[in-house]
Amino acid sequence: MRELTPQAVAALRDTTEIQIIDVREPWEYELCHIEGTLHIPLGQIPARLAELASDRPLIVLCHHGMRSLQVAHYLLSQGYQDVTNLSGGIDAWARDVDPALALY
Repeated sequence: MRELTPQAVAALRDTTEIQIIDVREPWEYELCHIEGTLHIPLGQIPARLAELASDRPLIVLCHHGMRSLQVAHYLLSQGYQDVTNLSGGIDAWARDVDPALALY
């Protein structure tokens, strides 16, 4: 399982069709999120696997990268091949890629 920095994910997003899955709680997602992400709270992941792309890389994120790391391991155990954890989560993304996003 890979982990990529926010800068690496931003560069990848510019050159490759990826699916970013945000596993934070609804109130967190409402505070700030990356446009175009698929929001599936952690507890709903098993029931919503059908919504995940099987034909492109999956990038999983949360607030700091711990919940998303759990989800990334789960997705690999479910047969998904190209799964990456966004190192540092939305917090690192807001600091390093999009400073307009709210920090919390």
